[in-house]
Amino acid sequence: MTMPAISAVVPTLNEAVRLPATLAALSGGVGEVVVVDGGSVDGTASVAARAGARVVSAEPGRGGQLAAGADAATGEWLLFLHADTVLDPQWRAEAAAFTADPGNASRAAYFAFALDDLSPAARRIERAVAWRCRFLGMPYGDQGLLIARPFYQRVGGFQPLPLMEDVDLVRRIGRRNLVPLAVRAVTSAQRWRRDGWIARGARNLSCLSLYFLGVPPRLLVRLYR
Repeated sequence: MTMPAISAVVPTLNEAVRLPATLAALSGGVGEVVVVDGGSVDGTASVAARAGARVVSAEPGRGGQLAAGADAATGEWLLFLHADTVLDPQWRAEAAAFTADPGNASRAAYFAFALDDLSPAARRIERAVAWRCRFLGMPYGDQGLLIARPFYQRVGGFQPLPLMEDVDLVRRIGRRNLVPLAVRAVTSAQRWRRDGWIARGARNLSCLSLYFLGVPPRLLVRLYR
């Protein structure tokens, strides 16, 4: 099965430690990797370049960085992925099948959320995310997003938001046009371990609830951080 050209877009800000694993997992499955750096001071750009990625610079802010990466990319399909997320090896076959189906030209795919932590708390977070995706149709950016470029452009692409850029885009894509892939996207649990499993989850839920109540992302980012 021939896979159409995929460009992976990875926004970064001081991700020199975790980025190599993310890029290694993409090897052999994409035509190019565009790393959009928001002003890292830890050598992230050099790490990306040594791994064979094309590095472009943008103002810090994930929404703006993702938009800049999409503009710089050349592939027929775009794979947006966070710098601390590693796709399981089976993603290549799943992506090949998804992109080869003409019916998916107006759909987007996402991966199953997983955390690199063995604790029961991590499994509870994963189950909660699976519920959110199944019943609310709302995957987050740390689950990746595979989408055809024309469809991405048609729905308006990523907006330069400081937070909720992923929720904003998937709402415009529409629940019926989101397809789960049976492959894990394993994300670093560092934030949960640092902030506390319950506290971090409550903060994320609070930000989402306030966003749906109309609070602007520029205000929500203060709570998130």
